[in-house]
Amino acid sequence: MERSRTSDKRNRILRAAVKVFAAKGFYVARVSDVAREAGVADGTIYLYFASKGDLLRGLFEENMERLIEQVRGVSAKHDSAASRLSQIWSDYVVFVQSEPELAEVLTVELRESGKFMNEFAADLFGAFLRLIVEVIADGQSRGELRRDVSARTVARLMFGAFDELSLSWVMSKNKWDLERSGKEALTIFLDGLRPKTSE
Repeated sequence: MERSRTSDKRNRILRAAVKVFAAKGFYVARVSDVAREAGVADGTIYLYFASKGDLLRGLFEENMERLIEQVRGVSAKHDSAASRLSQIWSDYVVFVQSEPELAEVLTVELRESGKFMNEFAADLFGAFLRLIVEVIADGQSRGELRRDVSARTVARLMFGAFDELSLSWVMSKNKWDLERSGKEALTIFLDGLRPKTSE
């Protein structure tokens, strides 16, 4: 029971951090702002997180791990590379649309901290990217996707495109159809990845 209460309070603090960071920006926001939003004393924050930066790290790690698990699940349920990629990016769009404040923090605030990205985000992002690379490489080995391009390059291009669409959607305050744009982008990539007739 005690562990459950601890987990609940930690999650409440993380949810409050999302709201505060999205509203004020990470650098302007204070730990006391997060504490007020979470309904806890300032000192309580430090029982769970060493600093404001550690709060941001917690948000990134928790949600990146969730995305990684989703990708692993997709690979187990779908056979073709095209269907896997389609489902992965569909899930990503759902994630962004269902939690726009969190998406704003992860797409906007993280860009502002090169130190954070270099020290903390690289490993988890690398793990996520490697899963996409594996899907593409598997499709290439089975002749579903063209082999004359680097799977890693394609994975980075795809993520970059979807990340940029998500950033634009968040900054526009959700004024256009992200799902439709995501499907259009995926169509462009899949068309470009079709094997050449000579293959």
